[in-house]
Amino acid sequence: MARQPEGPPPPPVVQRVRVRYAKRGRLRFTSHRDFQRALERALRRIQAPVAISAGFSPHPRISYANAAPTGAASEAEYLEIALAEPVEPDRLRATLDAALPDGLDVVEVVQVRTPNLIERLEASLWRIELPGVAPDDARAAVAAFLAGERVEVSRMTKSGLRTFDVRGAVVELGLQSAADPADDTGGSGVVPVVDGGCAILRLVVRHVTPAVRPDDVLAALRSQALIAPPSPARMTRLAQGPLDIQSGAVADPLAADRAS
Repeated sequence: MARQPEGPPPPPVVQRVRVRYAKRGRLRFTSHRDFQRALERALRRIQAPVAISAGFSPHPRISYANAAPTGAASEAEYLEIALAEPVEPDRLRATLDAALPDGLDVVEVVQVRTPNLIERLEASLWRIELPGVAPDDARAAVAAFLAGERVEVSRMTKSGLRTFDVRGAVVELGLQSAADPADDTGGSGVVPVVDGGCAILRLVVRHVTPAVRPDDVLAALRSQALIAPPSPARMTRLAQGPLDIQSGAVADPLAADRAS
């Protein structure tokens, strides 16, 4: 006879909320596991009524989606929390943000009203700064990359060295004149070049399997045009969500919950 956990079952889920948070400054070096620990501590500190799973190893019912790589900053990370008691989303945002370290910032909390958030995270918009790389050199490297129908890179994974195509996942890659600044949320422009000796790329990449990351695109640029920043690139995810193929824009994945 199968052994059953002792004690009463945990309270049922009565509400779910979706959280958009940012990793900024030095906290971009926080690993996903480090963030999980910090979030769970913060939720306990503010006594949030997080629902707990049943079974022999109960844990908070929190779902994470497409975490940015360690070392990359982000303005658009998402997670979902199941709650055993109803909460007011704006109040939860304020208290949770205050309980987290500076640099792990809660941008928005909305009540879940639509299914399948992860399916709406179709693509990401990235800003990639290349210190020490002249804009003309970056522009030539981008042209060489975009001219290829298939550009392969190799990356070490848990199962060993894996080679895969990067080009097919890239929707848009380019630079823009500093005379025509673009906003930080995408739109139709490209993030501007600054400082003359620091090219800045705007990258829109589909979420595919295996995942194509900004550092994979940089590896492809090195292989195609022998371009390599003398110091580490600075990568920031500005948005992730539904992809408009025609414009290359990445939309807000929480808009459907607000509209409902």
